[in-house]
Amino acid sequence: MRLQQQISLMFTALAAGILLLFIGIVYFSAYTNRLNEFYNILEKEAITKANLLLDTQLDAETLQTIYRKNREILYEVEVAIYNSRMDLIYHDAVDIDFVKETPEMLQEISNKKKIRFIQDKWQVIGLDFEFDQEHYIITAAAYDFYGFNKLENLRDTMLVSFFLGLAIIFLIGKYFSRKSLAPIAGIIREAQNISASNLDLRIQEYNSKDELGQLAQTFNQMLERLEKSFDAQKQFVSYVAHELRTPLTAIITDLELSLDKERTKEQYRQTIEEVLSDSQKVARLASTLLDFAKASYDRSEIHFKPVRVDEVLLESSQQVMQKNPAYRIHLDFEGEVEEEAITVWGNSYLLGIAFSNLMENACKFSEDKSCEISIAAGPSGVRIKFRDKGIGIPKEEQEDIFKPFFRGKNKGYTEGTGIGLTLVQKIIQQHNGEISLASETGKGATFTLSLPKVK
Repeated sequence: MRLQQQISLMFTALAAGILLLFIGIVYFSAYTNRLNEFYNILEKEAITKANLLLDTQLDAETLQTIYRKNREILYEVEVAIYNSRMDLIYHDAVDIDFVKETPEMLQEISNKKKIRFIQDKWQVIGLDFEFDQEHYIITAAAYDFYGFNKLENLRDTMLVSFFLGLAIIFLIGKYFSRKSLAPIAGIIREAQNISASNLDLRIQEYNSKDELGQLAQTFNQMLERLEKSFDAQKQFVSYVAHELRTPLTAIITDLELSLDKERTKEQYRQTIEEVLSDSQKVARLASTLLDFAKASYDRSEIHFKPVRVDEVLLESSQQVMQKNPAYRIHLDFEGEVEEEAITVWGNSYLLGIAFSNLMENACKFSEDKSCEISIAAGPSGVRIKFRDKGIGIPKEEQEDIFKPFFRGKNKGYTEGTGIGLTLVQKIIQQHNGEISLASETGKGATFTLSLPKVK
């Protein structure tokens, strides 16, 4: 069932419930009022006849004649009068007596002074009546034809009005639900036209203050993220294909040449060394790309915990120097640093990758193969500086240094994949940190990391 129909039916059902409640209240109120009013009429009729009989000494036969004649035209009140000894002294029509008074009933009236009850839709009242210091018991009964007729007319009118009102309410609810959900229909039509090939399309944003406008904005924000992700994937695949093509082509060429004709042992050895070198490049590139992919995960999928920066730096420096014995890494603290001040909320594996990349870069580009690292703790977090004594980075290249596979004019100075700094930036961003570069040609470079401490 469509949402529009659900809303229309729910709105109609709610209105039906409210209407039924008010109809029930009105009908019950009318029924109760009719019942009480007719009991009052019975009481007045009973007292009137008692006064006519006892006070004015009107002949009983005359009263009975009036009752019989009116009974043929009107629903006349049937009255019976008993004295204190429970003897019947007057009855409108004994032969057609509707209410059979019993000694128990008369005794109940005498005790309670007044009783009311219904017998086969006839309302009956019994009351104790005092006249000339003598007590009489009077019963009066009648069928309220006019009252019931009005009540039935009221019921029929309310039922017709109820079903007619429901039909009108349903149509009104259907109209307003269609009008209210019209923007959703537009969003659906526009969303059906969006695919992987045209992620640049956007949903029309309606009133930004209501829920539908917020839905369109949220959907557009999701599309923007997807578009960036797709573009990044395309660019990444393009970069990977480009970077892998060169070493793989070199490997294939070397192997084909070695198979083309017989070569000396030294030539075969040289070919194997070249193939090994190119294979190591591919392996390093694959490892770097794997780390790059891990750093690109959604932050919610990465396990974070309190991490001491100095411990990760020390472990990373040992791994770098163990892999490259010629490298020298110096770690210093600026002032007195407490353990809590250098503890950040992070992932030690990713931070180790970022630190190792910066250390290796600094050592590769320094003439003395060294990297100087300083740690300083501030009120908001930890600041780490990586300094080298290398050739520096030209100012015009500093804006592009963090782009994937970008390599500047100094690319001939040492080997690299062009992913390292991009990887470092992504990791620092995953930790809600910042990375900045300060460098001059011929005076080395300094990379500064700022990581927020654990709160």
